[in-house]
Amino acid sequence: MKDNLLLSPGPTKVPREVYDSLGSPIIHHRTPQFQNYLKEAMEGLKEIFQTKNDVFIMASSGTGAMEAAVCNLLSPGDKAITVEGGKFGERWTELCKAYQVEASVIQVTWGTAVQPQQIKEILDADKDIKAVFVTLCETSTGVKTDIQAIGEIVKQTNAVLVVDAVSGLGVDDLQADNWHVDIVCSASHKGLMLPPGLGFISVSPKAFGLIEQSKNPKYYFDLKKAKKTADKTDTPFTPAIALVIALTKSLEIIKKRGLENSFNHFAKLAQAARESAEALGLTLFTDPSCRSNAVTAINVPEGIDGGKFVKTMRDTYGVTMAGGQASLKGKIFRIAHMGCINEQDLIAGISCIETVLKEMGYDFEADKGVKAAQVALQV
Repeated sequence: MKDNLLLSPGPTKVPREVYDSLGSPIIHHRTPQFQNYLKEAMEGLKEIFQTKNDVFIMASSGTGAMEAAVCNLLSPGDKAITVEGGKFGERWTELCKAYQVEASVIQVTWGTAVQPQQIKEILDADKDIKAVFVTLCETSTGVKTDIQAIGEIVKQTNAVLVVDAVSGLGVDDLQADNWHVDIVCSASHKGLMLPPGLGFISVSPKAFGLIEQSKNPKYYFDLKKAKKTADKTDTPFTPAIALVIALTKSLEIIKKRGLENSFNHFAKLAQAARESAEALGLTLFTDPSCRSNAVTAINVPEGIDGGKFVKTMRDTYGVTMAGGQASLKGKIFRIAHMGCINEQDLIAGISCIETVLKEMGYDFEADKGVKAAQVALQV
């Protein structure tokens, strides 16, 4: 199997030392040895979430953490706000529907961010709304939401603020406690540099107040069970042992680099990706006022088959990026800069973009994109 450079917005590259830890001999999960790993992981996650609240680890994808948020917080007939500005915002609405929650949906033009005032107006008009569901980084569009401003609005109500940070955690700043975020959902296979398989969810005391009232059915995703066992440094069900052990290694890497340095690093990579695209005469899909540092969405130039473009990069050259989803299928491609992606990876990805665009008949000055990125990165 040939090497494959992952520049997709999940799963992302896994560092060598994390790979190595995945090969450690398996241990039993009801032992002091595993409890040490679990404690280290839960404490390390609190630093990444920037919270003092409980952070629970579950064997699932990020969608599992999102489902846990909905089914634990609410009951059939309860009211919530969801923001649909892409495929993952739509997921909040779909989850509410599955659990018979009445969602007031804010439709946002893809490529732009919800205005906090839109949320405030609905909350002011309906005091029965119990939860506001938003997305930190809308992976399908590259949009970053102003969580801080929304948190200031929601904290003044009885509602709780729930954030999907599956792709944004550790890449775009998210200060859960300082920004009054009650629940943050995330996963292992994006900014945290692990294979898929772990979901994470932090829960505030305000959110636990709602959880105590919820009448929705739940079993595996029951956060009251998670809380009861986490207080004893344990899990309610068999955890993904190898992934939890590897998580401690990835958290160690992030801690050594520092959160602020991480944010600056990803911002620099994002800027280089955007400048390289513009140097090639390409246009960016996402409004400049709300671009995430996790992923850059680039419009496919006229006359180029967007589906064939990303498939050729992947299947011929071993560089994986993501195409567009739903109405954007074939119209954009998305390059990630998160986790352990570095300057050399980004340059290699841009070089591949140039190669395939040239093969497909797009006219541009050779190496112009690579040179623009090198200048931005100063490498």
